[in-house]
Amino acid sequence: MQVRKLEKNNKVDTRIFKSLPFQLYENNPYWVPPFPGEIEKVMQPEKHPFYQHSDADFFVVENENQILGRIAVLHNQMYCEFHNVKFGFFYYFESVNDPEVARLLFQTAEEWCRERDLDTLIGPKGFLRSNGNGILVEGFDQLPAVGVPYNPPYYQSLIEANGFEKSHDHLSGYLDRHPNPKIHLIAEKVLDRGNFRIQHFYDTAEIIRWIPRVDEIQQKAFNSNPNYYPTTPAEFDLLAKNILAIADPKFLKAIMHQNDVAGFLVAYPNINRALQKARGRLLPLGWLYLLQEKKNPHILDINGVGLLPEYQGLGGNALLYSELDNVIHSTRIKKAEIVQVDERNLRSKSDMESMGVRFSKIHRTYYKKLNI
Repeated sequence: MQVRKLEKNNKVDTRIFKSLPFQLYENNPYWVPPFPGEIEKVMQPEKHPFYQHSDADFFVVENENQILGRIAVLHNQMYCEFHNVKFGFFYYFESVNDPEVARLLFQTAEEWCRERDLDTLIGPKGFLRSNGNGILVEGFDQLPAVGVPYNPPYYQSLIEANGFEKSHDHLSGYLDRHPNPKIHLIAEKVLDRGNFRIQHFYDTAEIIRWIPRVDEIQQKAFNSNPNYYPTTPAEFDLLAKNILAIADPKFLKAIMHQNDVAGFLVAYPNINRALQKARGRLLPLGWLYLLQEKKNPHILDINGVGLLPEYQGLGGNALLYSELDNVIHSTRIKKAEIVQVDERNLRSKSDMESMGVRFSKIHRTYYKKLNI
């Protein structure tokens, strides 16, 4: 049994790295393959904007011709410079239930970090700010939101056995009931005053024109978030393209205060059942499964609800949550999931619980201090 560093821009090694989860999760009804092209792009530095400022490598544990584990290790310099830290991150961790395989993977990741004078290893955390965070530690009998990791229960013990400790949790859960009717009454009064309005979208071209403003508002809304770091224009362009690939304009809203964007609601259809059918491929029928699921979704993923601080307390919050309720219950959507609320964001967590969210999934991010 040995660790091997994979070659980026190598099609054979890319297929090897991509193949392991299909073996581990065969016949698992909850695991979802990555979106077609995701692994291929992230292993081609000239095609992924992350490598314009940072670096990463990919490793597997092999036993003869059998792949037993994999991991990616990242040095996100944008994150480190913004937070003034020396962190390395791990991502795409997968392993058979064997402590020795996990030990080899994490030992390799730690050595990789030490070679770059990084003093802490954290993860799972991915290549884009929008990537799902953490290892699933609760909620193994539920379909994940789009782009959010799923893994078997034993990953928690494999990670903790290698000296990692909890950093923080992200919570996800479903809206089980309508909010207090007073929210709608307050929202109506706010709209009647004339300072706030809701910007609706009707086609993709209109959304594309708004993308620069969305980038600006996200930076203002989330720059105090512990996980935040600035993205390059190329990274935000990729992030936007990923959303547009699955977005339905009627689920995207902007809260306007006169001519300024005060808040936003980003939601999109959960297409994971289609991704399962497609098995990570667009051809021959993957594109058709995705198109059908996008047109007739049953689950809505709500992955961004935010209001700028200067507009809080003016009725904008009530308007935002009233519109959220309208979006969910005016369609054929059967349930809506609030995706990955950081437990450290006490205000957001409290707002979601007040809206009737029942948190049922926990993704945990771990850290380990390194001796350098």
